[in-house]
Amino acid sequence: MTRSIDALMRLSPVIPVLVVDDVAHAVPIAQALVAGGLPVLEVTLRTPCALDVIAAMREVPGAVVGAGTVLNPADLEASLKAGAEFIVSPGLTPALGQAAVASGVPFLPGTANAADIMLGLDLGLTRFKFFPAEASGGMAALKAIAAPFGMARFCPTGGITLASAPAWLALDAVLCVGGSWMVPKGTPDPAAITAAARRASALAD
Repeated sequence: MTRSIDALMRLSPVIPVLVVDDVAHAVPIAQALVAGGLPVLEVTLRTPCALDVIAAMREVPGAVVGAGTVLNPADLEASLKAGAEFIVSPGLTPALGQAAVASGVPFLPGTANAADIMLGLDLGLTRFKFFPAEASGGMAALKAIAAPFGMARFCPTGGITLASAPAWLALDAVLCVGGSWMVPKGTPDPAAITAAARRASALAD
């Protein structure tokens, strides 16, 4: 059963944003994150093996695997063929937005200003990524941008850390945050990833 993007955003307080360079690392990373209480995994299309990583992670029990850095309808189609269960983009264009809505896949488009949000609303979307969160003005910017759009809720991503996440999560317009700090670059250390995921998942308490 397909969950809505709202339901996915409420599964855990942090969505790990993953850049995976080796398909062999996919399953250990996903298993470690799920064991730590973070089941919603965003695999960015920033590496040649990203689509294979999505397919591999889909086999991990409890993992809900989506594609990030989706830039156009071709990326969307490839991600869906790889088994992506949701789609995240850094921005929002009419072409990508219309294709995503038509596909029926849960879609979290990137927004950084009021015009982006209004484009999303025109497409029937009310759940957005605020990206890049810190570089776009941080919490003060999101509070100001979100104020006219009471129906919109956000997943701030970009520059957020374990230390700063609680303040973001305390904002009324924020359902979850995206972050990459749980999985450092290089060969994964499953025990360390699980420990970091547990600290992140505990932010919901």
